[in-house]
Parts: sequence; structure tokens; C-alpha cells
Amino acid sequence: MHTRRWVSGFLLYSAGILTVTVAAAYGFLYYGYTQNTHPAYNAVVALPNHYSGQHFAPYKGPHPRNMSRPTDPYNYPINPGETGPLDPLWSGPLQYPFACMSERSDLGQPLVDNNEGVGVPVFEMDQQGVRSETVLGYSKNCLIASRVLYYGKNIKSGRFQAIDDIAPRYRLQRDGRDSRFRIEVGVINRYLYLMIMPAGDDDSPLQADTRRWNRQLIYQFKGGVGIGKRQGRLSIAGIMKRRAQQLDEGYAVIYSTANQTSNHYNMWIAEEVAYRLKRNFIARFGEPDYTIGVGGSGGAIQQYLIAQNHPGLLDGLIPLYSYPDMVTQITYAYDCELLEYYFDQASRQNPLWQDWATRQKVQGLNTRAQAPERYPYSMMLARLIHGVRPIQAQGSSECINGWRGLTPVTNNPRFVHFAEYYSDDVRRQSHWTHWDDLKQFYGTDAAGFANQAWDNVGVQYGLRALREGNIQARDFIHLNASIGSWEPASEQAQERYGHLSFNRYFWKFSPWSHHNIRQGTLEHPAPRAEASTDAIRATFQSGHVFLGEIDIPIVDLRHYLEDELDMHHFGASFVTRTRLLDGQGNYDNHLVWVTHKPHTPVNDAFSLILEWLQNGKPETAVDSCFDRNGNILAAGSSVWNGSWNNQPPGACMQHYPTYSDPRQAAGGNVRGTVFKCQLKSFEQAIEDGDYGSIDMRSYKRVMEKIFPAGVCDFAKPDFALHSHSTSTCLSLACARRVILTHLAVE
Repeated sequence: MHTRRWVSGFLLYSAGILTVTVAAAYGFLYYGYTQNTHPAYNAVVALPNHYSGQHFAPYKGPHPRNMSRPTDPYNYPINPGETGPLDPLWSGPLQYPFACMSERSDLGQPLVDNNEGVGVPVFEMDQQGVRSETVLGYSKNCLIASRVLYYGKNIKSGRFQAIDDIAPRYRLQRDGRDSRFRIEVGVINRYLYLMIMPAGDDDSPLQADTRRWNRQLIYQFKGGVGIGKRQGRLSIAGIMKRRAQQLDEGYAVIYSTANQTSNHYNMWIAEEVAYRLKRNFIARFGEPDYTIGVGGSGGAIQQYLIAQNHPGLLDGLIPLYSYPDMVTQITYAYDCELLEYYFDQASRQNPLWQDWATRQKVQGLNTRAQAPERYPYSMMLARLIHGVRPIQAQGSSECINGWRGLTPVTNNPRFVHFAEYYSDDVRRQSHWTHWDDLKQFYGTDAAGFANQAWDNVGVQYGLRALREGNIQARDFIHLNASIGSWEPASEQAQERYGHLSFNRYFWKFSPWSHHNIRQGTLEHPAPRAEASTDAIRATFQSGHVFLGEIDIPIVDLRHYLEDELDMHHFGASFVTRTRLLDGQGNYDNHLVWVTHKPHTPVNDAFSLILEWLQNGKPETAVDSCFDRNGNILAAGSSVWNGSWNNQPPGACMQHYPTYSDPRQAAGGNVRGTVFKCQLKSFEQAIEDGDYGSIDMRSYKRVMEKIFPAGVCDFAKPDFALHSHSTSTCLSLACARRVILTHLAVE
């Protein structure tokens, strides 16, 4: 007994020390967070007149694949000293605020474009190139004059850098002369662009020498989770490092910060800038034989959607760590924190949820009982605040390691994770969500908040686990009565997750954002969130959902990261594949390659794609899996068979198994194209066998209380498409016809 008291006292004392330490750290960080100053960079100080509070109707025009596009009036190429095109062609109105990042890209301050105090201040520079306190004017559109630079490779450091900054003896040589790369940078549609060309000996800023070019072009895409409102940072050396092997082989490379999804997820902007940048490239250097896209995560999403929406812009794709699109990932990603809060707090007395294997059955995404806890000290503080022993837990999930923090980043209009780029007034006047970033498509409500496409009405969380006997009916019912949904945008409060916002009220700290969750009990079930059907239709109609129609070579490549609980789960490749089956009837042009770190066969993928484009599909173009040393474990047409196509696991699937996600675990299908499910009665669900051998008849009253409108019927496509169609859609292929025909008739 004495020992137990001593241990308890020690733990409480330690918890107190931890709390004080974290409190002090929070105070320091919050002070820095609120000062909004930087010795070198500028914040956006004001919006254009009448911009705040703009209203938009949901998009009801043609799908981009069927859309005619205006002629680009700009006279390319963009010559040194000129500014690129500013006004959009078809991608919609310019968005404000817009944070300039040319200084962060070592390209200097943006050009002055107004004296009304809108945008960022532009300062006078003294003779030593140091900024003075004199404001010359303001820049709201972040333009810079284009320029030509020359880079080389430093053989001592292995880095790419300005060739004049490399001592002659350390410059990489080719045929006895410095190996140079011509670099062109500038701005198109306010985003920074980059063109890299292996430079011939006679290359000059006004006259390109392309003799070292192999006539192939790479379009580099990059990922991240962005909500718009910033230009993005350009790293010339970073792009060159990514494509070092291809540059050495004579490829040219182009890239824009508009094609990095940590800056935005507006696929119309991504497509239009890619179109204009390629036109600029052709005007300068000539037509490439082929243009091959490459990029991971959000960079993979852009490839799939641009190839779908604008055929011909890309000739081959190498999507890395891919998803088919971004917006259908939101559907289950927003479920993650609801489930984790339920497991950790709302139902923490239930020992069932201490078993990570059981959690996995409900979440679908992978869990590991022996995985280290992410942000352990933050979680210890959270436990202390919520009345739980402040000990470090063992075990984690993809929901925690991969997706934690992304719901507030994309869904809370009051929270911006790059707040230092904006003044306090600008932050208060703006809404900081994915939905607001694409409000020209989703539309806005009467209060100016963007409509949303996330919905969980009728979703029976843990249905598959119940049916398979992993949880009991009482656990299933308690989960669905309690889990709730996210507050509407107008009612959300500032985040309390120190990892993201450094909120000064540390005693309200919440890694789950539970203060923005509408919670419930068995007696008073939590309300579910209802999406805007107009916003859902606009999501499909504007081309932000991958529908599965691409007829160009694709090598979908990734490291197997399931054991790391990384957000780039392998099952996403087969979401894409099932949509290809629906959209075009086959996936003959879609290869899936999976390997283990450190092996990275990206160079092999480039070689294969180029051979495919030049000579037709080679015999080596097959699904494959590799070990960490690059040895082929298995290859062939059936190696990835599995639950996604209702087949026994193939040879590769046995090496690298996939998992599902919370919506699949709730009865949804692999395609993941249902935002708002069609509903059926609880009695109909019993008749349809939704609960398997579990007799749920005695729970009729409580189930109808939790689901007063009915439960999801995932055998049918999205309610928003079904309700708009004159026919009854029972497949994605039918829904696709609705998207490309019926909706465009309005």
C-alpha cells in the first residue's frame, strides 16, 4: 500500500511538473504566434475593397472534360524582365488574401501593383541590398519579373546551386566543360514557375541552346494539404534534386507552385497553370516528344485529375503514394478524429477500445499495438486535463499518425496554420478551410460560409465489426449514439491543439478538437452532419472527383507504409483501379508497383513509360512488387488480387496487404464515391442482411432514435446524384453518365 501511494504521488508530482513546463512553453509560443512579425518577410495587411463576404452559387456548368476553353491571348514566351499572365482564362476569379512568397524563394520582393495598402508592403532597398523602412507601395498579386539563371552541380557537396557560386574545381563537367542548366523563373496566374533545361554551350538568356535536351519533358507535381490563399515557396535546388537522374539523361523539367497541393486544391487552377506553363515552354524550346507527369500524394492527385479533365496535356503518369482525388479522402478523414475521441474519452471506461486490433476493425485503417504514441507529451497533458492518468500510452493508428490535425486545417474557418503571413484583421475577415478555397464550386450560404460536402447522416460506424463479431450490439449502439459530427462552420471555435495553434489556454488543450464535435449519449443521440447536395453535385461536376477515364500509361508506385501508419495507405491504389473499371471497363494502362524502403524504382518507371509511349506497351509493363533490395517478389496480372476485386489474395497482396477506411468499415464500398448516402429504414437493413447473423430486432427503438431518417444503403450511389437524375443509378458508371450529361443540361 505504501509503495502504491508513493508511486501515485510521484506520478502526480511529475504530472504537475509537466503541466507547468508545458504551460510555460505554451505561453512563450503563443506570444511569438500572436506577434505576427518576421525580420525579413511581409504579412498581407489588407484585402481589396468589398472582397470579404463574397457570395457564390454552386457550380452547375459542364464537366471540364466536356468544356471548351478560351484561347490564351498571352504572347509566349515570357521573356526576361517581363511578367507572365495574371488574369485567369477559365479557372475563376482571383482569390484574396494572397500571401506573396517570392522572398521566401530567394527571388526578392514582389512588384508594386497598388498604393491603396492592399496585399503586402514592398520596401525600398538601400545600396547594400538591405531593406529600409520606406514603403514603396503594395503588392496584392505577387508578380515578379521573369529571369534566366544558370545552375550547376557541386561535386563536393552533391548539391545543385547557382553555377557562379560553385568554385570552378568543384563544378560537374561534361565533355571537358561545365555542365550547366538553364533556369527560367517567373509568375503565371500569380504562382511562381520554374523551367529547367540542360543548357548547350552556346546558351544565353535570350537564345536557348537545346542540343543537350533529349526532347522529353517532365512535369513535376508536389503534394501537401493546402487551403489556398498563398503563392507557395519555390526551391530550384529542391526540384533539381528530385529529378537529378532525369536531368542527367537530358530531360527538361517544369514546375509551378500552383501544382503543389500544400498551396491549394483547386484543380482548375492547377490545370490552367500547367497548360500555360507548357505553352511557355514550347514557345521557348520547342514541342517535346512526350510530357510525363510525376509527383507524390497531392502531386499524384493532380496527375489523375488533370489527365481526366484535360486529355492531351500529359502523355504518361507516375503517381507516387497516390490517391485518386482529394475530396473523397475527406469523407473518411473527418471520421478519424470523431472515432479517436470516442475511443479515448467518450467511451474510455470500455476496455474493448484499449485493444488496437478492435479499433482497427472499426476504423478500417491500420493500427499497431506496439507503435510509439505520436506527440506523447501532448497526449500526456491531454489525459491529465481530461482526468486520466498522465502516462504515455503504447499503440497508435493511421488515424492518429497520419490524419491527426488535418480536420482542423481543412475544416475550421477560424484556424489558419500559417497565420504569420497575414495581419490580424485579414485573418479575422477570412475563412480558412478547403471549402472556402473552392467556394466558387461549392457555393456559399447566406452568412458567407462555403457549403460543405461532408456528411455522416445514416452512417453506421463499426457495422462490419459488428457483423463479423468483433464488437457486440451494445458497443455498436453506444458508438453510433455518441460519435456525433462536426459543428457547422459558423459555430466552430478556435483550435486548442498546441501542435498546430499554440493556443494560450492550455488547460483547454484538445488534440481531438472535441470542442467542435457535436457529441451525444444513448439518451440523447448526437446529431449527424448533413452536406449540401448542391455542393456534392458541384464537386463531381467541376472535375474534383476522379471518375476513372484515362487512356494513357500509368505507373502507380509507392513504398509500403502501412507498418509506419502513414497516411498514404496502399488501399488507395485500388480505389483508383475500381473507378477505372467503372469508367472505362478495364485498367490495362494502370500498373501498380509496390516496394519497400530504401528501394525506389522511380527511374525504372520513367524508362518504362518512355518505352511504352515510343513503342507501345512492353511485356515488362505488369503489376509488380519488390523487396527492399529491388528484387522482384512477384509480377503479373493477378498478383494484386484481393478484397477490392473479391478474389483470393494474389502473391503481391500476400506480401503487402491492404486495409480499408472508416466508411468501408461502416459498410461502404471500395470506390469511395459516396459523400451522402441514400437511406433505407432500419427494418429494410435487417431484411437486406446488413447485420449478418446478429439479431438486431430488439434494438429497433433505440436504432430508430439514433437514425431517425434511416441508415445508409451503400449499394446505391450518392444521394445528390440520384436525386438529380431522371433514372435510378445503381453504379458509378451510371452516376458518371449523370455527371457528364444530365447535370450539364441545367
